Amino acid sequence: MSEPIRVLVTGAAGQIAYSLLYSIGNGSVFGKDQPIILVLLDITPMMDVLDGVLMELQDCALPLLKDVIATDKEEVAFKDLDVAILVGSMPRREGMERKDLLKANVKIFKSQGAALDKYAKKSVKVIVVGNPANTNCLTASKSAPSIPKENFSCLTRLDHNRAKAQIALKLGVTANDVKNVIIWGNHSSTQYPDVNHAKVKLQGKEVGVYEALKDDSWLKGEFVTTVQQRGAAVIKARKLSSAMSAAKAICDHVRDIWFGTPEGEFVSMGVISDGNSYGVPDDLLYSFPVVIKNKTWKFVEGLPINDFSREKMDLTAKELTEEKETAFEFLSSA
Repeated sequence: MSEPIRVLVTGAAGQIAYSLLYSIGNGSVFGKDQPIILVLLDITPMMDVLDGVLMELQDCALPLLKDVIATDKEEVAFKDLDVAILVGSMPRREGMERKDLLKANVKIFKSQGAALDKYAKKSVKVIVVGNPANTNCLTASKSAPSIPKENFSCLTRLDHNRAKAQIALKLGVTANDVKNVIIWGNHSSTQYPDVNHAKVKLQGKEVGVYEALKDDSWLKGEFVTTVQQRGAAVIKARKLSSAMSAAKAICDHVRDIWFGTPEGEFVSMGVISDGNSYGVPDDLLYSFPVVIKNKTWKFVEGLPINDFSREKMDLTAKELTEEKETAFEFLSSA
């Protein structure tokens, strides 16, 4: 058995965490021989609920869980972390402007970024899930100057998985037969799900998705809007936001950081845009296609970008630039 790693989940009394914690504890994320000290952080009013989650984790009798710590204190939660999964954020309420949402979250992620800077290992991998995820991630990174900005990423894997699933459903194959879809940009309705470079396995051979589907108007229309608006569709149907699928996507994202991406495959994650070759401005937290090796991601380079894609990629970059500017106004005053 290796040394235990310390893994933090914030918003640990919430519904995404409820679907996530068992998968972390049973070895499906960090491997079946990796012991874990699991740290659960939530706000003080949620501590009773969190105690219930703690009891359930104990009752799962998971051999890899060396310890579970439930707390409402940042100095306890962020100490010596190897991995921080920041799920907790201020949700959008009825009648709330996006600007108000940004302001409330800047405060949270500035504080958590500072706590990472002060207490966590410098090698910590930070994954931001709480929305607006891209800008929250950038805020946390800016507030933790001693941790490399490449260590911060935000979740767009749920969008990536949604895009894969839509293609698979349309072609009557399993999601596993579809690879190299891309989510560009913001985890919002401006995101651009791109299948120009995606491949699908049909009758044992790999074909481009455009070639396989022969339905360009669906791929440029309904497919894009379905993926962009899927989160809202789930809320409308369930009266709750995506939890099971979000937790699964977090597991995929973190597992790929830990173990790397399969040969010949790339995945989408929100990362710092510095030095990209796709004309996205530097210093944005933007979703790109990446490959991962030795816990380090690299941009997938050299993919040709057509005019349709260019327009969509620029639109979501513009939204992220505006979000960043608003957040940074609050950041200097927070």
